Amino acid sequence: MTFALPDLPLVAILRGLDPADAAQVGRVLFDAGWRLLEVPLNRPGALDAIRILVDMAPPDAIVGGGTMLSIADVDAVAQAGGRLFVSPNCNPAVIAHARAAGMLCAPGVATPTEAFAALDAGAHALKLFPAESIGPAGLKAMKSVLPPGTPLWPVGGVTPEQITAWKAAGATGAGIGSQLFTPGVTLDDLAARARSFAVAWRG
Repeated sequence: MTFALPDLPLVAILRGLDPADAAQVGRVLFDAGWRLLEVPLNRPGALDAIRILVDMAPPDAIVGGGTMLSIADVDAVAQAGGRLFVSPNCNPAVIAHARAAGMLCAPGVATPTEAFAALDAGAHALKLFPAESIGPAGLKAMKSVLPPGTPLWPVGGVTPEQITAWKAAGATGAGIGSQLFTPGVTLDDLAARARSFAVAWRG
């Protein structure tokens, strides 16, 4: 399955999202133009939050799970309606299972060896994690050996001020976590952060 990536190729990483807040948080992000939403599974309520976001998402949005470490995680997210697979690591068997389940697959990689293994397993995009240690220079070097057009998304500590440097190095998107969302953030602050990232990306 192929996926048309959205005009704003930024993934909102909603770690710790309470299902009770999911609809409001989702509405703020969708209204700000975000179309890729990830709820990491290593916090309580993640699957319920995914279900809520899936039910309210615009047709062009892709919602799913993060920190997906096993085939069981893939199946659970698929049953919740999720279509986005994000992991912090490169496990070819899990990537292949997510791909077969019809998910947009963005596993985590930190080296060219992991990057090629992920692509061989069916990854659509590569999550460069942790971005703080890889840096724009590392991304640029990795891009030079990967197949042309491979989507590269730095994740970890990316701020609006850094977007320009990441794009110049070849990033085609990014995953944004605590710089965007933390449990308890006000909706006004979330909206302001979401707009700030969108403006920075569109430059």
